[in-house]
Amino acid sequence: MDFGFVNSILRSKYFPPADIWFAGKSINYYYFGHYVTAFLTKLTNIDSAITYNLAIATLFAFTFSLTFSLTSNLVHFWQTIQNTKYKILNTKYIFAGLIAALLISLGANLHPAYYNFKMGMLKKPYCDGSFSYWYPNATRYIGYCPDVEDKTIHEFPSYSFIVSDLHGHVSDIPFVLLFLALTLNFFIALKEKQKNILHFTFYILHSPIPLVLAVMFMTNQWDYPIYLMVLGLVILWSFLEQQGCSFKTLIRAVLLGITIVLLSVVFFLPFQLGFEPMAKGVGFVRAHSLPHQLLILWGAPLFFVLTFLIFLFSKKLKLKQIVKKANLVKWFSNVLGVEVELKKPATTDLTLTSRLTLTDSFVLILFLVSIVLILIPEIIYVKDIYIPSYHRANTMFKLTYQSFIMFSICIGYVFIRVLSSLQKGFSKKIFFILGSILIASLMFYPFYSILGYYGKLDTKNYKGIYGLQFMQRLYPNDYQATVWLNKNISGQPHILEAVGDSYTDYERISMATGLPTIEGWLVHEWLWRGSFDEPGKRSSEVQTIYEAKEINQTKELLEKYHIKYLIIGEMERQKYPNIDEGKLEKLGTKVFESGKTAIYELF
Repeated sequence: MDFGFVNSILRSKYFPPADIWFAGKSINYYYFGHYVTAFLTKLTNIDSAITYNLAIATLFAFTFSLTFSLTSNLVHFWQTIQNTKYKILNTKYIFAGLIAALLISLGANLHPAYYNFKMGMLKKPYCDGSFSYWYPNATRYIGYCPDVEDKTIHEFPSYSFIVSDLHGHVSDIPFVLLFLALTLNFFIALKEKQKNILHFTFYILHSPIPLVLAVMFMTNQWDYPIYLMVLGLVILWSFLEQQGCSFKTLIRAVLLGITIVLLSVVFFLPFQLGFEPMAKGVGFVRAHSLPHQLLILWGAPLFFVLTFLIFLFSKKLKLKQIVKKANLVKWFSNVLGVEVELKKPATTDLTLTSRLTLTDSFVLILFLVSIVLILIPEIIYVKDIYIPSYHRANTMFKLTYQSFIMFSICIGYVFIRVLSSLQKGFSKKIFFILGSILIASLMFYPFYSILGYYGKLDTKNYKGIYGLQFMQRLYPNDYQATVWLNKNISGQPHILEAVGDSYTDYERISMATGLPTIEGWLVHEWLWRGSFDEPGKRSSEVQTIYEAKEINQTKELLEKYHIKYLIIGEMERQKYPNIDEGKLEKLGTKVFESGKTAIYELF
């Protein structure tokens, strides 16, 4: 699907680009991430079957490096705030950045560690009876083990990279990380410059924040409200600290937020005008996750959240107690007429413990939003076609994916922040041991996912980065037809091939060429069009074209969808056993043949 979108964009002369699996209509999906890959393909003049895989590698590299940069800078700003002497290559920055970057790009939840312990040490099998760990189980746990009606999806970036997924939620990761960095920068500006609302409106007008928000909207629409929430809390937090809790403060924060939203709308409006929302409202969840399931998925981040809160607010409470005791001693000394010299804590200590640092506040906001995103699918869900068994699957998937990203950043920061601040002693040792065990447990995943998906990593098993090699191997004649079409056909005329279900090899020609066919993956088109009526009807019409004896009826359908090239290959013969080749030969000229695969150019 993703590869087909890229190829369609490469052939398109206008936007929105043509839907390869719904001839005559445009793509009704968030395609900006696919556009970025198509743009880089044209820029480098490399075959898209290669640039697709390069795009996956590039997204992985950006995810790792941007997370490292953002988390390292959080630790740097924290040390700058407390006036600590720092070096450019401070090991604290490096360790914080590496922890976060490894977690987000290679890590998972506690599912792999827990079930490997259960199967290996306790000798208890997985719910399917297996004693070997299968890596997709970490992304499909709630509702699958044990098997119940309510099934959910809770993927994370590592899984997406393993399966080479170029969906919007993956393509948007670099933009998400860029947005968080820009938001942190804006947070610093709000803190340092005690200006009025007009000053910050002017700042926003010169900031890329609205543009990046718009890009996120066009790449993965779910991310827009999520990170707008992050930005809104940053603005509100800053205004409350500067101007106190009042109605006037709230109004100012809301006005600034509205300005940002309006500016972002200007950027994504051209996309939105050609897009029909797939969501059909909101409903209340009919089934909920069990506590132990949530602990397996989110227990590790929860540990760091609670540890951080205890660390921050116990120190704040301790300072209040010190101040109260000092005031009490001072009062008694005044009553008795005795001068008592009080030893005050250092100014930096007072500052650190009496209020949250900027970076602490930012991390707490990320923690808060991440927890809210986990709780939402336990209460409400966005209605789409995935009902009733999967009614909240898409909602949980898209929301908690972002929780995982933000949690990864926060864990790297919190681990180093707390460890560096605690005095030597029992608490520090316990936190280091527990934190290290949990981080290591989250890193079990690559040992199963990489080998599980790719097999043994050696030169004998190496397939290369040319993505159409599978067609060369499995469907050599269809591959030759694809090469011929890509070499000889310009523009985007419509073709006809067999209709198949999602995640099958049907529609392989339209995928590899970017040439639209009448109907493609049925469930996907059902989702994008909001109803099965039209996809189901088109599927029947394709069968009629291939199998009906009446030539005039066939002609009418071919003209209805402006079909220029008709394909008869292995998949068509499989799907339509009563195919009438004699009839089809009367409709056009055979322009390509390889084995049992033929292409007819229609009159």
